[in-house]
Amino acid sequence: MLDRQHLKIIAAIYDYGTLTEAAGHLHLTQSALSHSMKKLEQHSGAPLWEKDGRRLRLTDAGNAVLNLAHRLLPQFEHTEEQLRQIASGKQGVLRIGMECHPCYQWLLKVVKPFLADYPGVDVDVRQKFTFGGLQALHGYDIDLLLTPDPLHLPSLQYEPVFGYEQVLVMSRDHRLAASEWVPPEALAEETLLTYPVEPSRLDIFSHFLTPAGCTVKKHKTIETTEIMLQMISAGRGIGALPKWLIEEQDGNLNLTTVRPGKNGIAKSLHMGFRKSDADAPFIRAFIGLARALGTP
Repeated sequence: MLDRQHLKIIAAIYDYGTLTEAAGHLHLTQSALSHSMKKLEQHSGAPLWEKDGRRLRLTDAGNAVLNLAHRLLPQFEHTEEQLRQIASGKQGVLRIGMECHPCYQWLLKVVKPFLADYPGVDVDVRQKFTFGGLQALHGYDIDLLLTPDPLHLPSLQYEPVFGYEQVLVMSRDHRLAASEWVPPEALAEETLLTYPVEPSRLDIFSHFLTPAGCTVKKHKTIETTEIMLQMISAGRGIGALPKWLIEEQDGNLNLTTVRPGKNGIAKSLHMGFRKSDADAPFIRAFIGLARALGTP
């Protein structure tokens, strides 16, 4: 009853909102699109969308098909891309997703020897996902996920790459700069600068502030590492970042680090992949190169 074309049509209706735009995106006539979906509605006995002014809104039945489309269409595209690569003499494309914002430069040091060792494999690095890195990996949008916070599913496997310490970063003129470590309540009047990640997934909250029932005065998000470090150096706030990131700075910035709590926050960077790809030679090779490179 359901076929791939139905999934593509529902996804296009959701993305574009009108029959005209959806048909144009799919290179179909409106009549062909409507006829195809009408037959599905007749078989299922449930309408898939309803009019909402000039636009279309998916019904519960339509959303059920949309959920299936979001899971299956990337897998179709993944397999078709593999077939195209094989037909053209290439082994494929290794698509890497990143949930470690400061790791990009480190990752490039792994990519360079990998491309030399595997001339038939291209590399694509993705830092933004529609539904998050875990869903992107599970849904075949990426093949490897670089993350400090592995969330386990039966179909996925993670391997640690290197360990590191998460520290508080502040200017050398900060009132807490001379401390070896600080308790959670010491940050009550601080402005915390972080990457645009949900607070529940930020270690400074989940491992330090929230368990103690504490928080900060202000929480601001900044996308780029360079700007964040400049802001911290200028005394505009403090950050919570990997210690190695600060140690590799050239010294021109007015920065120092302090441990959050007596024991600090120990972390590990992991690479996740689908268990079905566990023996893929180029995935194994990339993880091996990453481990050999180790902590930045």
